[in-house]
Amino acid sequence: MNIQPCVFIVEDDPAVRDVLALVLETADIAYQLFESAECFLQAYCPGYRGCLLLDVNLPGLNGLELQSELKRHNINLPIIFLTGNGTIPMTVRAIQSGAADFLTKPVPSKLLLERIQAVLQQESQLHEQTLAKEVFHKRLESLTSREQEILPLALAGHPNKEIARQLGISYRTVETHRIRILQKTETTNFLELSQLCEAFSLTSEPKP
Repeated sequence: MNIQPCVFIVEDDPAVRDVLALVLETADIAYQLFESAECFLQAYCPGYRGCLLLDVNLPGLNGLELQSELKRHNINLPIIFLTGNGTIPMTVRAIQSGAADFLTKPVPSKLLLERIQAVLQQESQLHEQTLAKEVFHKRLESLTSREQEILPLALAGHPNKEIARQLGISYRTVETHRIRILQKTETTNFLELSQLCEAFSLTSEPKP
């Protein structure tokens, strides 16, 4: 599911919402407006991409409480906090809880756009990495049980004759399976395959 990244603005002041919307509209950045944390939670759907431009002082559930609620539900939407009267402890708490940024109103439009675009770029890169990991993981899962047995031995650098001896199969059979493993994982050699496994923090264990 390819969803266009969006800036979700949660701000109870209508005038501030309008200004933020105008800034984003001028920069051709997609956005949605919400007057409360509760409204945002009701509208949110898993898979939404982008970032949250979040006022700290909101009626009902405040910004920091919304951050905690999202974290509790494992929703990893980057958050840029906005506040008119932030304190150092408040800023520290927000950043330690994973906030991408913490800005004090009024924020110059240029600075706001720079911070938003930086966060959106980071989110996009993370999204691409996640998709690549999922694709690679599916390729590993497509391996047969025998290929799953051979893969860790091949990645460990064991020669074909040694793999054949350990598994009680022929040298030729090992060669055939190694070729199929590279084809299924769309890699050119086992060094590349090993590097991908390491990059995505994946290990290949034999299927039960």
